[in-house]
Amino acid sequence: MSDFTNLGDLIRRDQDPSKTAIVDLGGEIVPREIRYADLDAAANGVARALGARGFARGERIAILSANRSEYLAAYFGIMRAGLVAVPVNFKFPRKTIDFILRDSGARLVFCDPARRADCPDDLPVIDFGATGAESFHDFLDAGPFTAVTPDENEPAMFLYTSGSTGTPKGVVLSHRSHLWVVKTRLGSRDMSGHRFLIAAPLYHMNALALSKLACAAHATIVLLPQFTAKGYIEAIGKYRATWLTAVPPMIAMMLREPELLARSDLSSVQLIRMGSAPVSASLMDGIRRVFPHAVVTNAYGTTEGSPVVFGPHPDGLTQPDTSVGHPHPAVELRLVDGENANATEGELEMKSPGVMLGYHARPDLPPPITPDGFLRTGDVFRRDANGFHYFVGRTDDMFVSGGENIFPSDVERMLERHPAVGQAAVVPVDDEIKGQKPVAFVVPRAGVTPTEAEIKQYALENAPAYQHPRAVWFVDKLPLASTNKIDRNALKQDAAQRVAGRSGS
Repeated sequence: MSDFTNLGDLIRRDQDPSKTAIVDLGGEIVPREIRYADLDAAANGVARALGARGFARGERIAILSANRSEYLAAYFGIMRAGLVAVPVNFKFPRKTIDFILRDSGARLVFCDPARRADCPDDLPVIDFGATGAESFHDFLDAGPFTAVTPDENEPAMFLYTSGSTGTPKGVVLSHRSHLWVVKTRLGSRDMSGHRFLIAAPLYHMNALALSKLACAAHATIVLLPQFTAKGYIEAIGKYRATWLTAVPPMIAMMLREPELLARSDLSSVQLIRMGSAPVSASLMDGIRRVFPHAVVTNAYGTTEGSPVVFGPHPDGLTQPDTSVGHPHPAVELRLVDGENANATEGELEMKSPGVMLGYHARPDLPPPITPDGFLRTGDVFRRDANGFHYFVGRTDDMFVSGGENIFPSDVERMLERHPAVGQAAVVPVDDEIKGQKPVAFVVPRAGVTPTEAEIKQYALENAPAYQHPRAVWFVDKLPLASTNKIDRNALKQDAAQRVAGRSGS
């Protein structure tokens, strides 16, 4: 493992180059089987081509695409060349995508045909599915390439995530930090026999980290362009997937396909790693019924702090279903409640080599790093007597819906741009599939009477689909707390009662 020095160069050339690296179920022709030799050559071709175009070390190159093998070839090639990869959430509205491209300083965009129209006119574009001038195939400069050896804190990638301000911010992650993540997760284990099923989007830490682990292990990735319950189940059976990493709503949607599950051979699955959202005990029970022979773990990680946070108990104690595990031995953790830095419940602070360098170009937003080097996660946890940790909630109003972070103020500002909306307040309600989902209280402008369907449609057209309120209730005024701020607790209670009334009717 010590020979890995560049995060884009994780391919083991002492292993069989003809082995299938990726079973690609995206792109224009499916399926495609990409050998390690092919993936390695394509990544080298990207690196050589970027150099030939004159891009300087440290410049940013964006990727705006659904999952496909070319995505990973571009991602690896960008980093091999000493440039910074910027995966972009294509579910964002075009204005937000444009903001990220400008904020990052992207000099070129790799995209797929479906996202070509979302690329700015003044940036060069390489289209994974195009022919002619923008063709990815023609862009590649075939030949050998020696990957750049990064400096100690040289950035490898920017991953954009929303913050409490609602403005996307670029998390700057170094080669060193995420080489540590790969090496720590792999250790001395032989994972080469695994077939990793990846359906989470590659702009997410979840999918990117697993892709790098699979390559370093010389294993095989089964890559879906996006998640559907039917496609996911079928891919497990057809391609004999052994390792699943999923957010809880994905598994919950799978469990709603009992007939397909019953006729599918899922016996290949050995390990299921859950993350990005809380896992309920009932969901765990359902997973174990469908995958009785698989090891199921509930995990935790952050973009700013890496996926290496918790692990097995050092004394071999069984991890409780709703726990995310025991602190990893390579990570320092503490729960902080006010002045108490050794609380049994409080905000999780962590220190490890996987922590980010900071936020890109945000002098207005100091990194959430304490003077002694701990990352303040903003997540509240509880610790039991055995040292197992349990996710409690966020320190702010953010909530997680289907693995996506939603900030009420983001949605409220968007809704209040509608000409008929005077004021809006968004709160979460519990949902069996998504964990939580947004609903909205709206005070109409005087003299107008918008409809629920109109507001929902406006939200779908102006924000990611996961942010649109699943219910809209019109009220004369919003309740205020003693601070003269909106009383969100009162609205949450009101919303829960309204939802219960709907389901009971």
